[in-house]
Amino acid sequence: MRHEQIATAPAQDLARQAQERVFHSHDGTDIFYRFWPAVSAKAKGAVVLFHRGHEHGGRMAHLVDELGMPDYAFYAWDARGNGRSGGERGYAPSFSALVRDIDCLMREIAGKDGFAEQDIALIAQSFGAVLAAAWVHDYAPKLRAMVLASPAFSVKLYVPFAKEGIALWQKIKGRFFVNSYVKAKLLTHDAVRIASFESDPLITRPIASNILVELYQHAARIVADARAITVPTQLLLSGSDWVVRHGPQHEFFVNLGSRIKERHVLPGFYHDTLGERDRAKAIDLIRPFLEGQFETPAPRADLTQADVAGYTRDEADRLASPLDLLSPKGLYWAASRAFIRIGSWFSQGMKVGVGTGFDSGSTLDYIYENEARGFGPIGRMVDRTFLDAIGWRGIRQRKLNIEELVGSALATLKAAGRSGHIVDIAAGHGRYVLDAIGKSPEQPSSVRLQDYSELNVELGRELIAQRGLQASVSFHRADAFDGDGLAAQNPAPDLAIVSGLYELFSDNALIARSLGGLARAMQPGSLLIYTNQPWHPQLEMIARSLTSHRGGQAWVMRRRTQGEMDQLVEAAGFEKLDQRIDQWGIFTVSLARRLL
Repeated sequence: MRHEQIATAPAQDLARQAQERVFHSHDGTDIFYRFWPAVSAKAKGAVVLFHRGHEHGGRMAHLVDELGMPDYAFYAWDARGNGRSGGERGYAPSFSALVRDIDCLMREIAGKDGFAEQDIALIAQSFGAVLAAAWVHDYAPKLRAMVLASPAFSVKLYVPFAKEGIALWQKIKGRFFVNSYVKAKLLTHDAVRIASFESDPLITRPIASNILVELYQHAARIVADARAITVPTQLLLSGSDWVVRHGPQHEFFVNLGSRIKERHVLPGFYHDTLGERDRAKAIDLIRPFLEGQFETPAPRADLTQADVAGYTRDEADRLASPLDLLSPKGLYWAASRAFIRIGSWFSQGMKVGVGTGFDSGSTLDYIYENEARGFGPIGRMVDRTFLDAIGWRGIRQRKLNIEELVGSALATLKAAGRSGHIVDIAAGHGRYVLDAIGKSPEQPSSVRLQDYSELNVELGRELIAQRGLQASVSFHRADAFDGDGLAAQNPAPDLAIVSGLYELFSDNALIARSLGGLARAMQPGSLLIYTNQPWHPQLEMIARSLTSHRGGQAWVMRRRTQGEMDQLVEAAGFEKLDQRIDQWGIFTVSLARRLL
C-alpha cells in the first residue's frame, strides 16, 4: 500500500478530518477508503463518494465540508488500481469486478458502522457514476438516493473508430493500456484544481483496454435498461463537457424508472462538475435533494405486479407478437430458425435443444458439460460455436456462482449448528447441485432433488448412481409450483435452491406460490439460493428462433429486474444477504435467509 501525500485541499483547511481505513474486497484486494464521522452524536445517514476515472477519493474530500451536511457521515474510496488502493495501476479484472467492489464496500460500511443500504446516499462522478449506476441496476440496493454527475456513458475518444480499434487490438494482442489524453484545463476552470491535478502523485493516467471496452458495453446496457432503476436520482450535466457525450446521459434520464428524478444542465461547466470553479451551483442542488430524501424518503416502488403492468411485460408481449412472414424481419428470423434446424443435423447441442427444448434440463446439462460433439469436424465446430454463445457462457458462470454460494451457505449452517438438509425444487439432471456439493468443504446431511420432468428424474437418478451418492442424495418427481407440497417437505430444508426456474415463467403469482410453500417448510435462519435473469442481449433471437420445453412453443422470456425478484423473495419472508452476477450482467445468484 502506498501512502504518498494526497494533492487536494490542505488538511488544515478541512473542518472535518478523515479516518483512513482498508478492507479486503471479494478477491482479497485491499481497498483504501476515507471515513468522516458525523459531527452530531447520532448520524442521520451516510453519503458515499465515488471519484472519476484516473483519480482517487481524496479529490472528492472537499465536498464533505462544502456540502454543509454535518449530521451525515461521509465515505470516499479509492477504486482498485487507483490512489492508495491495491491492484495494478489502471487495471481491474473486469468492469463487473469494480461493481462488485462497490457491493463489498457497502457491506463493509454496514458491518463496521451500522449504516444499512436505506440509510445511504451516493454521489458519483464520471466513470464512478457509471459504476454506481451499474451497481444500483444489477444489485438493486434499497438506497435512499443517488446523485450522478457527468456520468461517462460515452467517452469522446476523438480519434475515428478508436473504440473499435481498441477492441480489435485487444483481441489480437491481449490487454494493453491507454493513457489519458485529457488535460486538467479541460476538466475545470478552477486554477487550484488544475494545479493539484497536475502535481498529484496519485493520479493514474493509464487505463486497461479491457476496462475501456467493457465500460462502453455496460454503459449501453445500463442506459437502455435504466427503467430497472427506481432509486431517487439527481443527474447533473456539465454544459461544456469536452470528455463525455451528452446524448446517452439524456437517454439515461428519460429511461430512468425512478419516480423522483431530477436533471440539471450546468452551462459552461467542464467535465469535473463537482470540482468546477462555480461548483457551488451544483452543491446547492445536491444538498436539498439529499436532505429531502433523508427527511422524507420516497415510497418504495412496488414491483411485485410488474408481470401485469410493467416495461418487461411490454417487452415480452412485443416478442410474443407474430411477424409478417414476408417482412424483412419475418424473413430474417425464418432463415434463423431454418439454420438452427440444419445445424441440429451436425451439432449435438442443437439436436438436444431442438428435441427437448432449449430451456430444458437436458440442454442445460449439455451446456454444463461444455464438450463439443457432433457429426465430424464440421459438427464439432458448429457445436463449439453453439456452446460459446454468450447466454450459455452466462449459464456456466451462473453454475460457478451457485457453487460458491452453496459452499458459503453450508459453512454458515454448520457454524449455526444446523443439520444442512438441502432441497432443489427444479434440479434438471441435478449436475450443478452435485458438483456444488462435491466442491464444498462442508457436506450436507441429506440432499433431495426434485423435477417435474420424468426424463430429468430418470437421468438425474442415473447421475446419482454413477457418483455413488444413493445413501445421501435422492431424486423425486414433484411440481415446483405446488405450494402445499413444498411446505410438507420432510425433513425441513435448511438450504433450498431454485436455479433457472423462475426465469422461465412470467407469472409472479406462480413464483409467489412456490416461494410461499418453501417459506412454510423452512425454519427461521434457513437459507435460500435463487437465480434471476435481469438482462439478456439476445432476447429477440431466443424468442424468434428457439423453442422451449413446453410443447415446442417459442421460448419467450419476460425479464425480471433484480429489484422485482428480490421483492418477491422478501414478500415470502426472506431477507437477502448476498449476490453474485456474471461479467455480462445476464444472470444473478442470490442468497437469502428465512426471517422469523
